Amino acid sequence: MGNAKKFELIADVYDTPERIKIANIASDAIREYLVDTKDKRAIDFGCGTGLVGLNLLNNFSSICFLDTSQNMLNQIKQKVFDLNILNADIECFDFEKGGLSDLHADYIFMVQVLLHIGDVELILSRLYDVLNEGGHLLIVDFNKNKQVISDFVHNGFDQIELANIMTKIGYKSVQSKTFHTANKIFMGQDASMFILDSLK
Repeated sequence: MGNAKKFELIADVYDTPERIKIANIASDAIREYLVDTKDKRAIDFGCGTGLVGLNLLNNFSSICFLDTSQNMLNQIKQKVFDLNILNADIECFDFEKGGLSDLHADYIFMVQVLLHIGDVELILSRLYDVLNEGGHLLIVDFNKNKQVISDFVHNGFDQIELANIMTKIGYKSVQSKTFHTANKIFMGQDASMFILDSLK
């Protein structure tokens, strides 16, 4: 999985009205879990063109936009330049290939990213290492959907199974809920999305 090559090809046409709408809905859901974050540092993991992270910039002291696709990050660089944003960092890195020992954050959020990752437990473990003590990992993704059949993405996640994986890694206070349901939002299928909050 990973699908980085695909995202390299679609970066300049990625920001469709549908994706912008979902990003806004996901951003609002994440915002509900943010408490006293104005002096906190965040990572938008698998940020794509930054649709979610740019919405949340004012909630943090800074956000690091991190993705495996340089073309996606180039889109963010242009947005950051155009909007004269000063509290954004941009980094191209693949956590499936290794860890970053000098990267740390108080919050990490990932929106519709986990479904593209082959070894879910490995990535969640590496993100655990990046979190500061007391930091939060917030995951927004699709609930498991048997109508979705693909060789390129997971067909969503069972919230309880995902929570069990995270607890095994060391995450604490894992809680999740379904917050959005809509028509044809996941590989052409009707689907629902959940948000999961966890603590290091």
